[in-house]
Amino acid sequence: MGHSIIDLIGNTPLVESRVLNQNPNVRLFFKMEGHNPGGSVKDRAALNMIQSGLERGDIDKTSKLIEATSGNTGIALAMIAGIYGLDIELVMPENSTKERVQTMRAYGAKVTLTPADIGIEGARDYAEEKVANHGYIMLNQFGNDDNWKAHYKGTGPEIWRDTEGKVTHFVSSMGTTGTIMGTSTFLKEKNPNIQIVGVQPEDDAKIPGIRKWPEEYLPRIFDRSKVDQIIEVTEEAAIEMAKRLAKEEGVFSGMSSGGATAAALELAKTLDKGVIVSIICDRGDRYLSSDLFE
Repeated sequence: MGHSIIDLIGNTPLVESRVLNQNPNVRLFFKMEGHNPGGSVKDRAALNMIQSGLERGDIDKTSKLIEATSGNTGIALAMIAGIYGLDIELVMPENSTKERVQTMRAYGAKVTLTPADIGIEGARDYAEEKVANHGYIMLNQFGNDDNWKAHYKGTGPEIWRDTEGKVTHFVSSMGTTGTIMGTSTFLKEKNPNIQIVGVQPEDDAKIPGIRKWPEEYLPRIFDRSKVDQIIEVTEEAAIEMAKRLAKEEGVFSGMSSGGATAAALELAKTLDKGVIVSIICDRGDRYLSSDLFE
């Protein structure tokens, strides 16, 4: 009795691939982050950034919070800010799916849409201006250590526990890079031989939630030495795999999860044996107004 919605964040299930993984000597597990109450892996970072900020006194009930987001982080922040009675403004490109905008507003956040042609970088610039000149506070998922520490405290230990320490490879799409940084830090402490594989789009591919950042926008929390290998995926492969995940494995997720799965399957083909854990970062119903599942 007496659980709050916050207590449901984390401890997401691991589900084994029954169809897509064709290598009998490799086990591939999906870490089902869509099972978080806000529907994505970002619940973890949002909770840790807000809770830790409140504990340190960096923010309080009078703070005006602002964050640029392409979607899932915004939803998670809206949910958790609402629970804590905090004011938050979320800034994102106007071509974000309408489910995302509506969900953030449902949780009580103010949503500001910036022009699509300046992308998430433009949304970040808008938020920075508000911080510089209008007394706003940015949680800054791209530079906030509480982002990756959420995964050091949660995602990493859960994977270690649920694979009974047998995990050999961890695969994650890279956006803010919080998931891969925190999980890598924890798993490498347990066993330095675990291979950490980052997934990013090929140069011209557009995959929501994952980026190949230009140098000046590279997340401050990113440390290249914590990633053993980077696999690049095409937009087509990510879309195709998101569809196959839903149809063949019953795993309904977005494009970045499709990209990560495509990379995990490429990896699986090259291994003699192993236990791969790949992040499924959100749920597919976030994308129904887009053409992903047309």
